[in-house]
Amino acid sequence: MPKSRSRKRKKSPQPSPAVPLLDFRTMESLLAAFGGSAWDEDDCDDDVGRAQDIVYDAWEAPDRRRRVALAKKALAVSADCADAYVLLAQETARTTDEALDLYRQGVEAGERALGEAAFTEDVGSFWGLLETRPYMRARFELARTLWTKGSRDDAVAHYQDMLRLNPNDNQGIRYVLIDALLELGRDDAAGALLRRYRDDGSVGWAWSKALLLFRRKGDCKASRDALSKAAEAHPHVAAYLTGRKKLPRRLPELIAVGSEDEAVDYVAGAAGAWAAAGGALAWVVLALAGARRPRLLRRPGGR
Repeated sequence: MPKSRSRKRKKSPQPSPAVPLLDFRTMESLLAAFGGSAWDEDDCDDDVGRAQDIVYDAWEAPDRRRRVALAKKALAVSADCADAYVLLAQETARTTDEALDLYRQGVEAGERALGEAAFTEDVGSFWGLLETRPYMRARFELARTLWTKGSRDDAVAHYQDMLRLNPNDNQGIRYVLIDALLELGRDDAAGALLRRYRDDGSVGWAWSKALLLFRRKGDCKASRDALSKAAEAHPHVAAYLTGRKKLPRRLPELIAVGSEDEAVDYVAGAAGAWAAAGGALAWVVLALAGARRPRLLRRPGGR
């Protein structure tokens, strides 16, 4: 368990959206500047706070060598700077194992920096406190890398616990988690997650509802209705999902709601979940083709 540390916690002046309009690094640097620091001004002698300020500079550096040098400088100031490990993993790791090791170090650093009390007292408020964000970033990257390595149960456990710490889900964990649950065939957990965020109108939620209904009930009125609603709300998805359009080699960095880029981003993450459900992709093609036919052509024998 991380050792307890006492410090005043500084809340973010405003919540961050799950899909930010600006690069998160720019946004957080601005928030930190707005508040003077990610930590309270009374903690100006805090090595972790000083190291985090160096990381903010690293995020703005246009040169890779400079970013790496600043990350190492931050760790020289404090080995508890989680974001420095994340930056090094992204900039220097040559293998998945190297990245995994750095992300693990980042999570451990974040735990030390926050202290044991944060994991009881601040549950539900993570991300709303600026100083929790480096830890949450490191843990997200650790979970994603574990999934890539095939440690899928461990990855899912991390995602679920991160939603416990931050149910507001500013990082968009639920979108990665729902794809993972559906790909693993954990329909009950997927259904619970969809209900938990039932008011989510995103492309991921609409299409995941349709997929879950197909997994549970097959081709029926309920699953076809859900698919029709998803396709109507997010019409670009079907073409990429069924292969009529190829995904670009480079995925979009910023996504506008309702855009084709949103569909590309969804399919890139959810393709495994759809492929894992036997017949699901063929069902999408046939069900949507049927929905577009005139009613008379859908009634064999003229009935």
